Amino acid sequence: MARENDEWVRSFQRIIYAYYNEHKRPFRWRETHDPYAILVSEVMLQQTQTSRVRDKYDAFLTAFPTFESLAQAPTADVLELWQGLGYNKRALSLKRTAKVIMERHGSKLPSDESELRALPGIGTYTAAALRVFAFNVPAPVIDTNVRAVYIHFFSDGSTNVRDTDLLPLIRDTFDTDHPREWVYALMDYGVYLKRNMKNPARNSTAYKKQSRFEGSNRQVRGMIVRFLLDGKHSAREVAKGIDIDETMVKKALETLVKDGILTCRDDTYAIVS
Repeated sequence: MARENDEWVRSFQRIIYAYYNEHKRPFRWRETHDPYAILVSEVMLQQTQTSRVRDKYDAFLTAFPTFESLAQAPTADVLELWQGLGYNKRALSLKRTAKVIMERHGSKLPSDESELRALPGIGTYTAAALRVFAFNVPAPVIDTNVRAVYIHFFSDGSTNVRDTDLLPLIRDTFDTDHPREWVYALMDYGVYLKRNMKNPARNSTAYKKQSRFEGSNRQVRGMIVRFLLDGKHSAREVAKGIDIDETMVKKALETLVKDGILTCRDDTYAIVS
């Protein structure tokens, strides 16, 4: 994948911004510069469609408006508001992150990449996104939409494109004067590409088709958490309550305990306190 000259870079940026200026997606989390609110949105958006996050974002911030309020909230209350977003482990990680920030960072989200990545549930992508959106730092952000843009414009048609192939291009074409707006613009153009042609990101080695949800262990885990929000129950009671085979329920219960979402005592399961 060739690196382009300055004139082409300016032309590329004009194309991306021209679309963005006409078709930018309006999201509440794009209107704020509050690092806490941006952290909440980024964790919610992990592997979750923006339409589902849009329905939950404001309610979550109303209930837990600060790091302190989230850190001190009962886990069951946090999980109850999280219902509908999936991947309940993220809610637990977000609550733990709030506690770490209270205890080690003076109630302020750090801007340093290594400190961000040390927080529970924060990986390479989320750390970069937080640096861009919360602190306006020109950090290279690579998600499925950004991959689609760079593969569409710069690939010679090759498959198995690695993120390491894209990184030099992302850095060379980055609008360092407007990091937030530039990454938002890239993401929105990527959405446009995927709606109007075969997804270019399919040629990325990072591309993964999401596994079927219906009947999956992921679905059963979600059903169990919702059921246990009302109180403690045995494995048999859970299986009966959600009408799922007890063997499958026990397997899911084990993973939920391992992830720290549930506790188990004398075959009685409950949401962690």
